[in-house]
Amino acid sequence: MKKNNRTVAGITLGFFLVALASIMPAHAQTPLSPLGDKNQRLLGLTTPTGLTVIPIFEGSYENEDGSVTYSFGYLNRNTNEVVETAISEGNFIEPAEYNGVQPTTFQTGRHTGVFTVTVPASERDGEVWWHIKSGENDILKVPGRRGRLGYTLDKKPRPAGSLAPVIWATEGGPRGSDPMALFVEEVLTVKAGAPVTLTVSAEDPSVRDMTDDRNAKGIPLRAYWSKFQGPIGAEVTFERHPSSPEPEPVTEAAASRGAKPAGPNETKMIGGKGTANVLATFTQPGDYLIRTMVDNWEAIDSTEADQCCWSNMYQKITVTP
Repeated sequence: MKKNNRTVAGITLGFFLVALASIMPAHAQTPLSPLGDKNQRLLGLTTPTGLTVIPIFEGSYENEDGSVTYSFGYLNRNTNEVVETAISEGNFIEPAEYNGVQPTTFQTGRHTGVFTVTVPASERDGEVWWHIKSGENDILKVPGRRGRLGYTLDKKPRPAGSLAPVIWATEGGPRGSDPMALFVEEVLTVKAGAPVTLTVSAEDPSVRDMTDDRNAKGIPLRAYWSKFQGPIGAEVTFERHPSSPEPEPVTEAAASRGAKPAGPNETKMIGGKGTANVLATFTQPGDYLIRTMVDNWEAIDSTEADQCCWSNMYQKITVTP
């Protein structure tokens, strides 16, 4: 959670909206589609394709050794276009020594805390800039910097006890939590077109009031897989693994609030602990990086809007012909 109250959060959101309006290229502010798409007509803020990917600085974590970790996310303003931008002059981080950890595949919508950059104590008062150019749009950039009210993050328990899940790839292997990523050391080699099982194990360390009916049945963990880096234009398709529980149908009330059925690239670990699997198929040879995100967002005090509570894991995949 950010160390601010609702008023500061509102002010922060206001600054973001003003900044968003100021960086929209003129050619993107086109009239609404005449095709009658209700979603396009609500406010004219999004259209299916051709708009920018906006880099977002989420905030900074102060580490015990004096180093600082900057968290970044993005907003893909397109409603029907996954944007891909290779690590190049159109997608880079400065200083150059931190370049290469950012995504090259940008899913539609808002994605919070997708990667972090940690700078040593000697550079804690400097800045880290992320630049993105999407399609024919202007290049956009955002700085990571510490010490700004409303952008100071922490890993403390939330009001009802929620913490980020602890995750690991192999039993007895390294563990990690929070957006500060866990990078799997082992490189998985697979053949193009052949399904492979991707696995993550997790446990929720949160301590909650079990007399509260909202916690009585336990809070499930959700695992979500996506292409993070890889050959431009190469698809990664996901299928539900036989071990995954069938997703619960979305209620009418939830659907009215924008909830969607679970995709084949996500599953749950009931009871807040366990192992989750997914089947992934890579269409083209090359080197990929898959992001696995595990969250407990069904808890009453856990939400990405408050920068809690999820953990990232990245796995390198080499795909051969």
